[in-house]
Amino acid sequence: MKTTFIALSAAMAVLFSGCSHKEVFKPEHVKGEWRSAGHLSASINQVTQSAAVLENGHLLSKDGEKMLKIPNDYSLINISDSWVITASPEGNMVLFPQDGTDSKITFDFKRGVAAASIQGDIVAVLFTNNEMALYSLESKKLLFKEPSNAPIAVDARIANPYFLKELVMFLTLDGKIVIVNSETKQVLRSVVVSSDEYFNNITYMNVIDNNLVASTGNAVLALSQKEAREKYEIRNIAYTADGIWLTTKQGEVIALSPTLQFKAKKKFPFAHFVGISVQNDRVFVLEQEGYMIALSKNLLTYDVFDIDMDSDNKIFVGDGQFYFDDRYINLK
Repeated sequence: MKTTFIALSAAMAVLFSGCSHKEVFKPEHVKGEWRSAGHLSASINQVTQSAAVLENGHLLSKDGEKMLKIPNDYSLINISDSWVITASPEGNMVLFPQDGTDSKITFDFKRGVAAASIQGDIVAVLFTNNEMALYSLESKKLLFKEPSNAPIAVDARIANPYFLKELVMFLTLDGKIVIVNSETKQVLRSVVVSSDEYFNNITYMNVIDNNLVASTGNAVLALSQKEAREKYEIRNIAYTADGIWLTTKQGEVIALSPTLQFKAKKKFPFAHFVGISVQNDRVFVLEQEGYMIALSKNLLTYDVFDIDMDSDNKIFVGDGQFYFDDRYINLK
């Protein structure tokens, strides 16, 4: 027992010693401070991919702060089709109109909702046990249900269901895209993005020009006429008609074609990236020590700017803005 205690103490000492000397990103040259900035009415409290909630309850969407308030203790799930989708402390899914009227709609689930989206009268819900369902917004009736394997552990960045006309793409917690026809209520296809055992939920998906791009924390998929997959340890991803840019846990910024053909890579030693945005002819990546790197799309040139940001800030990526704490910076 004594030997075990000594060994454990030594291991802990090594662990904490390593943490105390953690290497951080230190750019060789900083061009200056990024000046185009503004303030929010309060600091960021909750963050999702589509929106955030400030500490005063105000909603923060991709295009800026809204006066619509989310009740205390409610969790934001998504903004979709003029609705703000939330979860109440009791386990209900509560929909608030974005126009600020009082006509909220409550689904009495009494169970955890991982993700949800709305199109017209169809509400697509992914539960925390990975079950997929479609409901009628007007009647609240269950229209479709499909079980799936419950995840062991998930990444906090959970992607919401995606509507493409009559198709609903459920982005599951075990690395699949399940495509359902909302009219016939039938599963049409299931596509595997990644088959890792842990933290394998879909964290991102977008469709541009009939080319679908989706990713987990460890893989990216492109699906058009053919399927292509590549393995990367992904921190952030951005997809435009020009291509795909992603940052990795190794401090890399990587440029890919829409079909995942490798184009370029730039490595920044010890960088921990927390956000990415592609605007006009530049790729902007936010580094947690308070730097923003503005790269050309081919990654051949770049500038580093100082940002007044703490390393523990919650980050929300807007439409041409990085939001953090009670501030934001404009990229356009």
